[in-house]
Amino acid sequence: MIDQLQFVNPIEAISKELSLSNTGVLAVIKLLLDGNTIPFIARYRKEATGGLDEVQIRTIQERYDYLKDLDERKVTILQSIESQGKLTPELKKKIIACEVKNTLEDLYLPYKPKRRTRATIAKEKGLEELGNLIISQPSEGDPLVEAEKFISEEKGVTTVDDALSGARDIAAEHVAENALVRGFIRARYMEEGLVISQAKEEHKNASTKFNDYYEFSERVAKIPSHRYLAIRRGEREGVLSFKIDISEEENLPEVERLSGVNEASPYSEQFKRAVRDAYRRLITPSVETDVRVELKISSDNDAVKIFAENLHHLLLSSPLGGKPVIGIDPGLRTGCKCAVVDSTGKFLCDALINITRGQEQMLRAKSTVLALLEKYDPFAIAIGNGTASRETEALVKEAIKGTRFSEVIVVQVNEAGASVYSASDVAREEFPDLDLTIRGAISIARRLQDPLAELVKVDPKAIGVGQYQHDVHQPLLGQKLKDVVESCVNYVGVELNTASPQLLSYVSGIGPSMATKIVETREKLGTFTNRNQLLKVPGLGDKTFQQAAGFLRIHDGENPLDASAVHPESYKIVEKMVKDTGIPLKEFVGNQGAIDEVDTKDYQTDTIGVYTLEDIVDELKKPGRDPRSCFQPPKFRDDVQTMNDLHVGMSLEGVVTNVTAFGAFVDIGVHQDGLVHVSQLSDQFITDPQQVVKAGDRIKVKVLEVDIPRKRISLTAKSGESVSPQKKASNQQQKASNQQQKAPNQQPKRKKTFDSSPFSNL
Repeated sequence: MIDQLQFVNPIEAISKELSLSNTGVLAVIKLLLDGNTIPFIARYRKEATGGLDEVQIRTIQERYDYLKDLDERKVTILQSIESQGKLTPELKKKIIACEVKNTLEDLYLPYKPKRRTRATIAKEKGLEELGNLIISQPSEGDPLVEAEKFISEEKGVTTVDDALSGARDIAAEHVAENALVRGFIRARYMEEGLVISQAKEEHKNASTKFNDYYEFSERVAKIPSHRYLAIRRGEREGVLSFKIDISEEENLPEVERLSGVNEASPYSEQFKRAVRDAYRRLITPSVETDVRVELKISSDNDAVKIFAENLHHLLLSSPLGGKPVIGIDPGLRTGCKCAVVDSTGKFLCDALINITRGQEQMLRAKSTVLALLEKYDPFAIAIGNGTASRETEALVKEAIKGTRFSEVIVVQVNEAGASVYSASDVAREEFPDLDLTIRGAISIARRLQDPLAELVKVDPKAIGVGQYQHDVHQPLLGQKLKDVVESCVNYVGVELNTASPQLLSYVSGIGPSMATKIVETREKLGTFTNRNQLLKVPGLGDKTFQQAAGFLRIHDGENPLDASAVHPESYKIVEKMVKDTGIPLKEFVGNQGAIDEVDTKDYQTDTIGVYTLEDIVDELKKPGRDPRSCFQPPKFRDDVQTMNDLHVGMSLEGVVTNVTAFGAFVDIGVHQDGLVHVSQLSDQFITDPQQVVKAGDRIKVKVLEVDIPRKRISLTAKSGESVSPQKKASNQQQKASNQQQKAPNQQPKRKKTFDSSPFSNL
């Protein structure tokens, strides 16, 4: 029976593919199927998995789901072919052993119910026997003579040519459904195919953001994700057309061989004509479509991976911590909105200052800033890095200069997504009586205090740290970014008594509904004093408690272990350590000297091994320690406010805001990020920018080029980059002049090479 078939063993297949032990892979799959979350498995089930990390566990999950879907598809296909009475032992064996979805579909193609084709029409005209003769290519006979037998005016076959044409259609479909032929052509597309794009006729002389792809070609095997996605966007917007091409001259002979052309047969010429027709009309268009889809999936995965990596580093940006902050959302026309929050992020008051309405308004703005400082004594002032940020920063620094507040940190904060948050249901629920601009200023202040806690309130796609996030498969992007947020939240841990519902919702095992119930229970209790009180939350059972408890922190609670990452299920081990050392628990936790004296071998059991004991000891030494790096404000040059202040050769310090496949974008404090191309990121050759930089890094750069009309800044991070300011400046002045004078219909044609400048492709 088909439902009793033994397909490829997923444990063995995954273990072999990922070079992992069968035991670890099996343990992960069992734990996942039992409802355990990935953060919980990675942190608290290391004995079972052999210490596999989150990345490995997620990969196992993805591969298991793929193989499971593949097996389900095999069952459907086998049942379909069996119902047709065409399932041979050989075909059955091939389907069962198949490990790739495309290959499986190629095997199924001849038996797949299909729409009415030229071949089915020919069969309806009674030409199937003649078609089979052409396919089998007997050693004797004359196809012209044989075709005369099938002439039938009643069936619409009036000539020998009509009969042979229909028979060739049948033979062509037979060739097109040959799995070996399709596999060969698919391989040629992937290995030798060229992605070729060109401007549509109406855009050939126009300047668009797709100029680099007006006459462009690149191998399928080498084209990076950002270029393929750019070409697809250009096609979607009606600017470009593109195709993926392979050489017919080089590949058709092999297709003929695989199809079984028999040169000795009098039917061979008819069959060869059918093979050529199949190649051009049926196989290459179909396989090209498949390859386009495969390239899209691959490009989506690459783009999502980059976005996820950037988001990971942004969420784990250094927090200022629990200190009062003034947040300022800069603005020229409507003024700068100020919001004061206390050390817990609680909103205290707001104010408005204007920085561009004359000297009197400037003096009043400085006075307002000083009044806020005097009343609330903040540790820092956070300024959103949007329009007028540098002007606002300059005014604030001038206001505090020479006062007792001169040591207050004034820092620009990435405000990406702040406007999305301020207009969201979350913000309206939190601050129903405040204007959305004030909500934005509050968010900016809180981002400085704790980027992770604030950014979880924003849709990750709105944070803007990826490339082509609107072009990739949205469910894939959404799930991957959700995984990243979940991973970061559980890595850092969450303070149970202050966390927002949004932050709590990402804690292992909780989710949005349970997060709301926890907050409601917290409001009734006042505060949680120990982790066990979580079981008082309606609907929160033992399983949820097991998954979540280790990631929730209660500082200043009844049990000091509740402030650590030690899981409640391991409390008895710590209590035994405390009893053996004779030191009270509160004095033992954080006592590195006493903990170093503990011999973990004394506490090993059948279920508690080296991994768990090492984690417990590490956590006891520094309980509840924030794993994120210490906060350091960026240092922008005071004499550089806009792009006009830049010149070639200038050295600057900047903050990496986005890392893409082709380089890194760096905020240097001029309202326009500069690009450090991958070739300029390191003194050594690198292919992946993530090898040397990540979002949030502070790096030193030097200006290579400034293109004010197109708002492009080219930078280098190479230590020994040689720049000739005079030559570069002269060239740039000429370039800017040409750009201003050039009419759209005077754009030069692009050569069939790639211009490495990628700004327009984001």
